[in-house]
Order: sequence, then structure tokens, then C-alpha cells
Amino acid sequence: MLGSGFVCDFFMQGLRYVPDQQVVVNFSQSEEKASAFADRWGVPESTTDLSAAVGRDDVDLVVVGLPNHVHKDACVAAAEAGKAVVCTKPLGRNADEAAEILGVVRQHGVFHGYLETEAFIPEVLRARKAVEDGAIGNVLIVRSREAHTGSHASYAWDAGTSGGGPLIGMGVHAVAACRIFIGKDVMPKEVVCWADTLEHDVPFEDNAVALVRFENRALGQIEAGWSNHGGMDVRTEIYGTDGLIHIDATHGVPLKAFSLNSMGYVQEKADMDTGWTFPQADEAWQYGYHGQMYHFVRCLEDGTPPAETFEDGYIANAVIDAAYKSAESRQWESIDLSGLEI
Repeated sequence: MLGSGFVCDFFMQGLRYVPDQQVVVNFSQSEEKASAFADRWGVPESTTDLSAAVGRDDVDLVVVGLPNHVHKDACVAAAEAGKAVVCTKPLGRNADEAAEILGVVRQHGVFHGYLETEAFIPEVLRARKAVEDGAIGNVLIVRSREAHTGSHASYAWDAGTSGGGPLIGMGVHAVAACRIFIGKDVMPKEVVCWADTLEHDVPFEDNAVALVRFENRALGQIEAGWSNHGGMDVRTEIYGTDGLIHIDATHGVPLKAFSLNSMGYVQEKADMDTGWTFPQADEAWQYGYHGQMYHFVRCLEDGTPPAETFEDGYIANAVIDAAYKSAESRQWESIDLSGLEI
């Protein structure tokens, strides 16, 4: 497990229910964080030596949950050590970085998986099956929204370490949602995007909306922002020729409460724990972490190709790159997918 922050806690929650696996070492960029994570989760060893962590004989799979600017170094180290590697979003801070990562894992022929939670949310899986079975006919439009009030992580507020604001940090989830329902074999072609800094004192956008046209003329609408109070807002709407499907992964939960006293932990980035709240019974399950951890471990063990790979991570980066370009030019911009041919 490379990393000891918020997302790695989710990964560990997901791994609790995956048989035949053990996390044998945690790497973190600070000794204090590595040790604390190992103690918190019962990981037998911790280290600040990346090469030592990925090079161990008892490591088969490397899980990258580090800040964005360290993804490339971590994935390269794993690939050069001949280890299977899965990486959290975004794969790179931009498409060029993602293409480098993709090229390295291809060069070394290692198993690679993109840890896109959207693909493993239970409601998304059910909706995807309905779409594949033709329940709503041909998909015409997909609208996906990912929003909250800002990241927990300090690196996310620095353009150099994050690569940008919520458009890169959360918009990649929405890109994935659009591709899941429009079709993974249908390539995105061009983007028009509005992005602005409305609330936070940051050197990049804190809200963005983008339209993505696919080669079959289907339309994806991406919304990403840091001005959504009340906790996470994760929604997807799918419109087809014969029906529609709405998914609300955060506020559509079965448990709703009104309390004058604290409800305790409610959900990620909830502003308050009193009044009307939408407590998550099992947040790691609801967000897809259980499903994705089980999927990638099983695929590696069984020798089957995973549902999400670094190709998917690269495509998401390429769409977001074009969206940033469009936000500057204020016109439609083509999506460059040349990195898939490296």
C-alpha cells in the first residue's frame, strides 16, 4: 500500500472483505505517517523507501494511493520491479504524464488497473447492466456530477502537485461515468468547457462544467465543483431513446435522519452532523471501494483482464486536458488520444 492518507483508508476498508490477500507493507513519504497507518490497520511493516517497498519478494500487487504528483514515480517503480500495479485517480496530472505511465507498464508487460470508483458503485453496476440489456434503448446523453466543498489533502490545493482543481480531481470520475454508459469502445472526440474560481482562494478553477461529444454523437455532461455544501454530491443521469435512469449515490441513501444532537460521522465532507443528515451505513461499499478491491485482486489471481486499466486513466486525463484548453479558448477543442498508440 503506497500512501497513508484518506483514500488509502478507504482502500483498506475495501480490502477487509477480499479473501486470500494481506497488506504486508505500507510506504509513506514520512516515517510518522507510515508508522501510524501501519498501526491503524495492522500492517506488519512500514517504510519511507519506495524501491524497498515495491521490490519485496512477498509483494504481488502495488496499490498507489499517493498524491497526484507522485503517481508517475510510484507506477514506474512498480513496473520496473515487475509488479502488478493499480493506481488511484487521476492517473497523471495531465495526459502527457498519464501516457508516460501507460508506456512504462506496457514496456514491462505488467498487470495494471485504474482505481476508478465510479465503475464499482453498486447502483452504477446495476444501471450499467440495464443499459447493456437494452432497457432504455440507445444512450443519448449522460450527465454526471461530482461535487463537495474542497479536498481533505493539502496537495490538492497546489496546482503543481495536483495538476488543477476539481476538474482534474473530480471531473475524471464524471468522464468515467459517461464512458461507462455511452460505451467504453466509443471514443470521446471534442470538448467545450466553462471553468471559473467562484468561492475559494485558489490558483485554478473551483467549479467547472464541460460538454463532451463522442464519436457516435452521444453527449456527456461533466460537472465538478468545490461549492457543494451538505456533503458529497455524486449523481449520474442516463437518457436513452426508450427511457432514463437516475443514480444518486450520496443523498439517495436508505438512511435519512433529523437530530438535535450529533449523529457522529455522517459521510465524507459533510458540513455538519446535526439537523437533516444522510448517514452512510458503509461508505466504502457505497463508493465502490469494496467492489474495486475485490475485482482487481481476483483479476490478478485469475489472470483475467480488469474492467478499468491505465488506458482508461489516460483517456480521462486527455478529456480533462482538452476541457482545460477549452476553458481558456472558449471554443470546442479536440481530444488528443495519441498516447494510446505509444
